[in-house]
Amino acid sequence: GYCCPPQFLEVFGRLWQVPSRLGSGSSASVYPCAAAAPLARPAGSLTQFLPPGTTGAAEYGFRKEKAALGHFCLLLELLDVSVSELLLYSSHQGCSMWMIQHCARDVLESLAFLHHEGYVHADLKRRNILWSAENECFKLFDFGLSFKGGNQDVKYVQTDGYRAQAGLQSDTECTSAVDLWSRGIILPEMFSGMKLKHTVRSQEWEANRSAIIDHIFASEAVVNASTPAYHLRDLIKSTLRDDPSRRVPAETALRSPFFSIPFAPRIEDLVMLPTPVLTLLNVLDDDYVENEEEYEDVVENYQKYGPVESLLVPKENPGRGRVFAEYANAGDSKAAQKLLSGRMFDGKFVVATFYPLSAYKREYPYQTLL
Repeated sequence: GYCCPPQFLEVFGRLWQVPSRLGSGSSASVYPCAAAAPLARPAGSLTQFLPPGTTGAAEYGFRKEKAALGHFCLLLELLDVSVSELLLYSSHQGCSMWMIQHCARDVLESLAFLHHEGYVHADLKRRNILWSAENECFKLFDFGLSFKGGNQDVKYVQTDGYRAQAGLQSDTECTSAVDLWSRGIILPEMFSGMKLKHTVRSQEWEANRSAIIDHIFASEAVVNASTPAYHLRDLIKSTLRDDPSRRVPAETALRSPFFSIPFAPRIEDLVMLPTPVLTLLNVLDDDYVENEEEYEDVVENYQKYGPVESLLVPKENPGRGRVFAEYANAGDSKAAQKLLSGRMFDGKFVVATFYPLSAYKREYPYQTLL
């Protein structure tokens, strides 16, 4: 920020009027800005981040609201649970391999896009990775410290415990490699359920972090298949190298063998990650599936708990005995889940969990792990 800002400032190829300062924090000052000339379209620096195939900025929440007195407003998506909360819910036992793979792939794809566009997130941590119930993926959040490569305007970036060596040095320009380092800390935390904040400060970590990662994976070997776990271990090590230039870029890391292994979600995964689809367990038995009249009763009963877009009741394994329902959005499915969970149906307690929309569209029922 500026101590005494100029009255006008040129940004994104436009002239902006800058009045008095609103406030300041430890790393920056905040000023209101007004375009000196009317804006014909949203600023290019924002529209370049619209999803592929979006025909207009308004489709993604960038719209001109009357309530905002004619100013452009960026309406952000309401995201759901964070990776920090997921680990808390798991009682620090670690996440399933399905969830780790899902999160790792989504984060890498996000970083690959950001880095390709020349941006550094600069504050990647568990709390800044949130689940999108509508898009069925993990998304990066909080771009308050982000910057365009070569234009780092904040002296210190990243959060303690996820900070690469370059982030500790005020005279060193950070690159996209600092994001790769942070991701390399998050994954073993998800795997083990342990917070590594104090570990990464130790002299042992500086001397031989590879051995520490090996120890984390060796201690979890009893409950994890060796080959997938070792692929994950190697993926983590590839981003925790001292030399930033030797850390495997996000786009390359997506080709790791770890991402070619098919995993199934656990029941607790499906409870914690909302989607527009619900699945009901402990509802049907073989007689219901074979009896068409009883089948229709199930469908009618299910629709009492919310507007259902479509229903699927598989008559063959692995989905036999379960009911799948697609709602218009995740908000509707979350409301239905609250109404259905714990209810009695034909003398049995209903267990309602969410279900991946992509698998539902393929009519692919996972053999869910308990």
